[in-house]
Amino acid sequence: MCNLYSNTMPVEAMRQLFAVDAQQDQLGNAEPLPAIFPKGTAPVVALDDDGERALWNTHWGFVLPQVSKKTGKPIQPKAVNNARDDKLRTSSFWKSSFTKRRCLIPATSFCEAKGRNPATYVWFGVKGEDARPPFALAGVWRAFNGNYGGEHRKLITSSMITTIPNELVRDTHPDRMPAILHPEDYEEWLTGLAEAAFELIKPFPAEEMVIHQSGEGLKSDSGGL
Repeated sequence: MCNLYSNTMPVEAMRQLFAVDAQQDQLGNAEPLPAIFPKGTAPVVALDDDGERALWNTHWGFVLPQVSKKTGKPIQPKAVNNARDDKLRTSSFWKSSFTKRRCLIPATSFCEAKGRNPATYVWFGVKGEDARPPFALAGVWRAFNGNYGGEHRKLITSSMITTIPNELVRDTHPDRMPAILHPEDYEEWLTGLAEAAFELIKPFPAEEMVIHQSGEGLKSDSGGL
């Protein structure tokens, strides 16, 4: 389970890393995002209608309409921001997106909380030469068109795939971790058949990861590239 991550990459760095043409970049003058929460803005790399890689801003979390148990009337929808790998091929909520609409979620770290009152926030990333080496999480996306918060909205929504944790993450979150993709697998994730893409979902090697920071009250990534 991941409810907080960061993407402090400049837009130009994202275009270069993920081989996105400038004309396919819809992020504009996007600022670094040291703390991305559910329902927040989440840049992704996806394929457009022509099969070209594009950078989009999305709403982090598939919109799940809800109704009040007391009144039966619509209430604020839920944002489902994590997709379990063991549900991707069986749940109607995820299956179509996994089969047809996979994306890369650029990130520089992700956070898991340990304990409560107070919680310890642990920020994980990958090893590399930079202070916060960039990487990509496996994601899915879909469009939403409907009532959201009392108004009609059209959104592109995204959710990240989670899998079982590796040895480094398990001490903080014993059940799940986001699925990090190796750069050589980006193309397969975006364009491959569902069965081949599913084989890419696995715990990222613990020896290739690092804890960037850990402590109470650390609800944003204070590091940079």
